Amino acid sequence: MPLLRQLEFAFKTEAASVSDASRFTQRSGYRAVYLEEKARELLRAYGAYRMARELRVEWNSRLKTAAGRADYRQKLISLNPQLFEHPTEIDRTLRHELAHILAQFRAARRRVLPHGAEWRQACCDLGIADEKRCHNLPFKVSESARRYVYKCPQCQRDFPRVRRIMRAVACLACCRAHNGGEFDARFRLKLVRL
Repeated sequence: MPLLRQLEFAFKTEAASVSDASRFTQRSGYRAVYLEEKARELLRAYGAYRMARELRVEWNSRLKTAAGRADYRQKLISLNPQLFEHPTEIDRTLRHELAHILAQFRAARRRVLPHGAEWRQACCDLGIADEKRCHNLPFKVSESARRYVYKCPQCQRDFPRVRRIMRAVACLACCRAHNGGEFDARFRLKLVRL
């Protein structure tokens, strides 16, 4: 019997989160379906027909400081429900995240910088030529303790991080200055403090 109660509780919790999500969409009149169709229309205008068919747009209440997030592999744009308090920013944020999707689509398998030249070109094409890398919306900033401090062996610059770095990462400034911008193990960041 306790197992059934646990399952019943899980279903109630899931139902509650669904109603929260629908309340988000009702508050501003911007439904995810409307935004999804708008994004698909913009993608079709630039020849990204396959991506337009597969793209999804959702409101994600787990986003706290970011206005939005684009995931090319999942073909998903997530928007922060706090945008309801700034309705004029909803379209701009959608286009900003869509520019990430469009830039990666155009580059195919080649990796592009998140806010590099390809992204800036996609922003121009989507009508937000003056778009900046970061928003200036008054979202609450969470201050996580940066427990891990890494140091570049060349320039001695510190790189504080919230999470442990799990792959080989080098100092970009030193790689650019001494190796043409390519990864060089000589400049690999070293953990100096937990």
